[in-house]
Amino acid sequence: MWRRSLIPASACFKSKGFGVFRAVRSCSTPPLPVGRITVLQAVATWREHFIRRGVTEPEHSSQYIISHLLGAKTIESLGKERLTQFLDKGKTQQIWQLCTKRLSRMPVQYVIEEWDFRDLTLKMRAPVFIPRPETEELVDLVLRDLQGSRMAGVDAAAQLTCLEVGCGSGAVSLSLLKSLPQLKAFAVDQSQDAVKLTEENAVRLNLLDRFVVYHMDVLTDSEMLLSLCSPVSILVSNPPYLFSEDMESLEPEIIRFEDHAALDGGKDGLRVIKQILTVAPKILSDRGRVYLEVDPRHPPLIQQWVEAHVEDLHYVETRHDITGRARYCILQKQKSNEELKRDLD
Repeated sequence: MWRRSLIPASACFKSKGFGVFRAVRSCSTPPLPVGRITVLQAVATWREHFIRRGVTEPEHSSQYIISHLLGAKTIESLGKERLTQFLDKGKTQQIWQLCTKRLSRMPVQYVIEEWDFRDLTLKMRAPVFIPRPETEELVDLVLRDLQGSRMAGVDAAAQLTCLEVGCGSGAVSLSLLKSLPQLKAFAVDQSQDAVKLTEENAVRLNLLDRFVVYHMDVLTDSEMLLSLCSPVSILVSNPPYLFSEDMESLEPEIIRFEDHAALDGGKDGLRVIKQILTVAPKILSDRGRVYLEVDPRHPPLIQQWVEAHVEDLHYVETRHDITGRARYCILQKQKSNEELKRDLD
């Protein structure tokens, strides 16, 4: 849900009254019901209004918001009996308040102020970037390689260190830390809002003892990054990788509420990625790896650029996401030709 789709904003449609509700003007917020309504009626009302307003994911939007207010993750988990119960006035007002926020195209994650990422529930706040399903796959990829001892020269039982560039809500680092008790992690982000939210999530998950977060921009603070965070076994990043020309096509949920600096990767989408790859050999331990989530157009461009500009970084492979798109790049630090020659001498 709510991926980085390039779907244009939908038009606004006219609407009529529904059930026990008074007539609603086109594109207006539906008034509170005259009488009491059930949970199912509230879900149906807002689903219909979201559809008429052109809000994406109308069914899920209505269900997520209302189930959250009722203390559940999903509508189904409430049970049939609860769904047919009448809502009290206070709960009805809360539903109307939060669903009205969604009418402004505010993402559900910001409306309910939390979201699940793999096995974690994270706090969410605008404008901090919302983690997508593709990034869950990025974490799975790193974990499979580590737990399967696929990283040559890295002992999976030893102390591992990880640097995440562009942590957002902390989803990637915190998920890795929870899965790998031997891992110590650093994370950086150019957004102070992101750093603060990541720290809050780390505290809530009791992971701050193995985790340090810095307010830092990899484009301008590379020397500080090297002094504070090196060496590390893994460098992982879901960097801003959208082509600048694609930014105008984003849905209102993204363009109005999320941090553009976490999305826009420049003309070719590689501005931040190139800097990460330039810094990587200096910050990685020998045979350390880089894991990147990128645009499907990027892998061949990244491989060519690294081969031409970064001598001691080897492009290992491209991995695909669940939909079959080339989405992840894996690179590994290797000794430069000069170092290899010195070793032989």
